[in-house]
Amino acid sequence: MSEPDTYRAHLRATLGLGLPLVGSHLAQFAVQLTDAVMLGWYGVEALAAEVLGGMLFFVLFIMGSGFAFAVMPMVAEAVAADEQARVRRVTRMGMWLSVLFGLASLPLFIWSGALFVALGQAPRIAALAADYLHIAGPAILPALVVMVLKSYLAALERTQMVLWVTLGAVAVNIVINYALIFGNWGAPEMGVRGAAVASAAVHSVSLVLLAVYAARATREHTLFQRLWRPDGEAFALVFRLGWPIGITNLAEMGLFAASSVMMGWLGAQALAAHGIALQVASVTFMVHLGLSNAATVRAGRALGRRDAAGLRRGAEVVLALSGAVGLATVAVFLLVPEWLMGLFLSPDDPQRDAVVSIGVGLLAAAALFQLADAAQVIALGLLRGVQDTRVPMVIAALAYWAVGIPVSYVLGFGLGWGGVGVWLGLAAGLALAGVFMLLRFRGWLARTAGRALG
Repeated sequence: MSEPDTYRAHLRATLGLGLPLVGSHLAQFAVQLTDAVMLGWYGVEALAAEVLGGMLFFVLFIMGSGFAFAVMPMVAEAVAADEQARVRRVTRMGMWLSVLFGLASLPLFIWSGALFVALGQAPRIAALAADYLHIAGPAILPALVVMVLKSYLAALERTQMVLWVTLGAVAVNIVINYALIFGNWGAPEMGVRGAAVASAAVHSVSLVLLAVYAARATREHTLFQRLWRPDGEAFALVFRLGWPIGITNLAEMGLFAASSVMMGWLGAQALAAHGIALQVASVTFMVHLGLSNAATVRAGRALGRRDAAGLRRGAEVVLALSGAVGLATVAVFLLVPEWLMGLFLSPDDPQRDAVVSIGVGLLAAAALFQLADAAQVIALGLLRGVQDTRVPMVIAALAYWAVGIPVSYVLGFGLGWGGVGVWLGLAAGLALAGVFMLLRFRGWLARTAGRALG
């Protein structure tokens, strides 16, 4: 089925699909953001521990989400080609693979305390981070299945319910955090462990709500009927497309995880400032990620329709949208950094001024990589839409690990630039990835679009 191929039509379609996805990603991130804000008001040590524990959880979560991200373009292409059975098959096997990955991750959460100490973190912070993960870690299982269902519904362009469920999760997280972090309403004061209980509850409730909605709203796919039955062919297809996405995600998140470890070497104040600055920068990344998901679905639909011209024009529109957001973000980071940092810290905290001072420099460095980050995540979304995942995996690994991490270490510690040097290394890795991902997509269009889609 064709659709209007004008820039206005592509803009309208991209915003119609992308804005609810942006909203759901921002709402999902708000769960982490409220943890950081409320723990920051509870104490700098608790915040630093959550930065470490949340970092390990998120690295494994985003790696395991590769299978969910693989479901999105495969379902989008199948819908455009009117292959409904394939929609059901790949979604089910995406859930299988996600659960298997989650189970394999559990030992890392169990022994996380020793891991953090081995990575040079302060024993007190490592112990608190381990307390967090002993409770929150098992929630990676429902969290990964939620990602599969979100990808499935996004590919069907049913994004409104995803947004509402995620907004509800934010409210639940705030209420449980308020009770259990601080010991309000007669609840025990649990500090960082209270935040972990809230996160586990949110992931579990989100899974139940999305599963019920998917079962009722998409009855034609009988998604959960005989879910326990294996499907070797679909399992292999999702695995082949998903594992490179998972490694790509790991390469990028590993870059930020390594930066968290390096910031931990500089002390609790530097790590807390890093955690806050990372939360702030991640807000804008969620906007780009939502647009990237829309790009994946739109590219997957174009692939299913064999619409090369629509693919090209849609790519131009989503890149322009993301670039505009990046420019606005640069201005905000440079104009009001103290205000942004101060939102996360109690005015009475004796370490507040030191943390804010460090964070201002980090946000200035973050401003440098906004356009590069936008370019790489949108290009990745487009490449995933056309099911090109292995070369992007290699690009990501080289840009982030062969360039980003070494540059962070050299600038931060070799030249003594501290936290700002670490963040400039992040900028270098993201910039390199952005350039080469865009060149890869442009090359894919030049080599393949005419033959495969025309």
